[in-house]
Amino acid sequence: MSKRIVFVTTFPVAADFGRDMVPAGYDLVVTEAGSAEYKAALADAEYLVGFVDMLVQNQLFADAPNLKLIQLLSAGYNSADIESARKAGVPICNNGGANSTAVSEHAILLMLAVSRQLVKQHVNVAAGRWRGNEPPKLHELRDKTAGIIGLGSIGKKTARLAAAFGMHVTYYDIERLSEAEEDALGVRFRLFSEIIQESDLISLHVPLNDSTRHMIGKPEFAAMQSDAILVNTSRGPVVDETALIDALSTGEIAAAGLDVFDEEPTSPDNPLLKLDNVTLTAHMAGPTFESHKARVRNAFDNVQRVDRGEAPLWVIQELAE
Repeated sequence: MSKRIVFVTTFPVAADFGRDMVPAGYDLVVTEAGSAEYKAALADAEYLVGFVDMLVQNQLFADAPNLKLIQLLSAGYNSADIESARKAGVPICNNGGANSTAVSEHAILLMLAVSRQLVKQHVNVAAGRWRGNEPPKLHELRDKTAGIIGLGSIGKKTARLAAAFGMHVTYYDIERLSEAEEDALGVRFRLFSEIIQESDLISLHVPLNDSTRHMIGKPEFAAMQSDAILVNTSRGPVVDETALIDALSTGEIAAAGLDVFDEEPTSPDNPLLKLDNVTLTAHMAGPTFESHKARVRNAFDNVQRVDRGEAPLWVIQELAE
């Protein structure tokens, strides 16, 4: 009898990769969360794959009593009820860094777009104003200090890209690298307070949990340089959005590049949408064509590992202890 994988996604490209790459001997059910097909498929499901952290609740394990693995296609898992998975004895694994190239490139994209006021330049040219009523003040990345908060797979790749642009790269992470590792990556450790005070550009790459929620708030903005730029491609609530709006509106910091928000989709009334010193994208740093394929590859590799009786890779930290 084929082993069932329930594959949950709203991205057609991810679904296509799932159908194309599923290993032989597995029954793949591609569906959307909450649908009748999804609920029916759970009864015999051994593997749940997809953007499914919000589905990890007690009811899931009642509906899927044969579940052996929850394999996320995302890096984050802040909506999952981790305790329910622990009680059920089912591991939760993230995507193994499959989106790390996409997100790190997007972080650099936002640094460049903000520093060069790309959106404003585009609007001016499209409106026939050429260089606008007043030429914008533009900046280079070279010789700027990039402070990276969170040096996981995405943070490391962002560090390498920043260094390639000639930036001086510092980092803060609760797991500090050895001096040899820092030398190899071209980074130097700084305390969190030093990152906040000394960086020209601050890039956030931390998971959302109790210790990181609002880790950037009013005191941090007050301590930043007035020409500092904040880039957030991690999770919206890592930043106190109200404090960010105040800091941008009053000139406490220069600008921000944001791919994530407190609430998503963000409200049309969000003041961030009306500020001209912000560049915004709709939580699209990760879902590139290439990253979807890498996510699915990692997911099916982990499914096969568990099926062989091996320990899965990329178990989330809270369940890896």
